[in-house]
Amino acid sequence: MTLDHIGVLGAGAWGTALANAAARAGRRVTLWARDASAVERINTARESPRLRGAAIEAGISATADLAEAAHADVILLVVPAQALRSVAGTIKPMLARGTPVVACAKGIERTTKKFMTEVIAECLPDAVAAILSGPSFADDVVRGLPTAVTLAAHDETMASALARTLGSTTFRPYHSTDVRGVEIGGAAKNVIAIAVGIAMGRKLGASAGAALTTRGFAELSRFGRGLGARVETLTGLSGLGDLVLTCSSLQSRNFSLGVALGQGRTLSEAHAGGRLAEGAFTAEALVKIAMAHKVDMPIARAVSAVLEGSIRIDDAIESLLMRPFKAE
Repeated sequence: MTLDHIGVLGAGAWGTALANAAARAGRRVTLWARDASAVERINTARESPRLRGAAIEAGISATADLAEAAHADVILLVVPAQALRSVAGTIKPMLARGTPVVACAKGIERTTKKFMTEVIAECLPDAVAAILSGPSFADDVVRGLPTAVTLAAHDETMASALARTLGSTTFRPYHSTDVRGVEIGGAAKNVIAIAVGIAMGRKLGASAGAALTTRGFAELSRFGRGLGARVETLTGLSGLGDLVLTCSSLQSRNFSLGVALGQGRTLSEAHAGGRLAEGAFTAEALVKIAMAHKVDMPIARAVSAVLEGSIRIDDAIESLLMRPFKAE
């Protein structure tokens, strides 16, 4: 299996970071950006507009031609979850049959309630769908700081090959066949991180943050088990590991969004500056899927209600504090 040419679709912070990681693994990388000025800056100044000060590896060539980037051995789809269907549909006639397409967004499609690999399978039936997720900040990965993630595909041979293709001494993908478990961890942890951020923005203290993170993990685990995920996946890098990272740093867009909301800003004010928080779009879908599977997720439900404006933050906090006493 020859997987030497990587097409990275999306030149935002995370796409640029993954392009650098793939180049450090010795791969030839074509990085697609919509903006021609971004392409020129990457190719000439060797600098990303989204990650200032981070050098672009020599093995990366940027392009505004989607077909050029899609003509690769492996495709990394590094676009927001809500835009993944559009980009996947566009590249369908450009892909060779059997091309691995790795979703690198952590979310659930809002309109269909589908996970990212389901969207890929629907839009690109001849591709091999995979998912990459785990505790990773773009600023760390682009600079080559040690990072470990999970890469899952239904076929173990393919999952292992993809992990070896992208892996290096500083970027360590662990392979798995639990695709749904990896997707659940990435999507659910974003919603929980918003809740923890709200608590921090309200200055409820570190103890409250720890409690929300822990009880949030219980919700994530219940949800995962309800949808057939493996326990070891939920307690691994793409579950517990990513939750801990996302709930503990302002580098996290979802945690930062929660902090802004907790400080009294509106949702539109909190989104100012263009930093996309996937959890804001995933929360409603997560809650509806949980309800369909009869999984109780009170924290996620409260976050969804706050985001849609049907409950005030203080009332949401009170509703969580007033839940009945019970065994852990």
